[in-house]
Amino acid sequence: MGTPIKQQIPAQRTTGLGFGIGLKEPHSGVKGEVFFTITHPDNTVEELHRHNVYTLDGGILAAMLFSATASGATISGPLCLAVGTGAKGSILNPDLADNRQRQLNTEIARKEFSSVVYRTSTGAIATVPTNIVDFTTVFTESEANASLNEMGLVSPFDPDMTVTTPVGATFPTYDDTIDMTQFDRLLNYLTFPVISKISGSVLAITWRLTF
Repeated sequence: MGTPIKQQIPAQRTTGLGFGIGLKEPHSGVKGEVFFTITHPDNTVEELHRHNVYTLDGGILAAMLFSATASGATISGPLCLAVGTGAKGSILNPDLADNRQRQLNTEIARKEFSSVVYRTSTGAIATVPTNIVDFTTVFTESEANASLNEMGLVSPFDPDMTVTTPVGATFPTYDDTIDMTQFDRLLNYLTFPVISKISGSVLAITWRLTF
């Protein structure tokens, strides 16, 4: 068994897995950041940390959640993480994520969270609700094996993870007259230089939202 390799990679500048650019999240009331841990078949470990974009549809979902009780609607928050291979641009320098994104360009897998944990301002696990939430998803040895370069938090229209209901809009067109109660809602979106998740590797992703 190999010795784990720990990489401490700054949020705005990274070197692991070909990450050599900085991604900046546009100003938003919601801060999102993503922590990756990839455990390879030889037991070497790579750790990465990135910031993401909070989408316009994420704002719509927030409004839907706030008004759900008054309207009698049944609306869910984020339930799963979706990963894909469709980020635009070059392999090592993909186009920056845009808040008009409404679905992954090429989604290959989505999975429910393995844990949802509140955090204190110091990062400790909280015993009561706070404004910091960690959503963790683990793709096992046989899941999501591909050259990944995009991911996002999704509030799905259908709770069945095998069913997708994308808006179907062509980016960068954004039509705010679409009824988003009838489609998947992409809350947060991230593009990154390719991560090659091979068979036998385990990818654990924690998406932290700070409100």
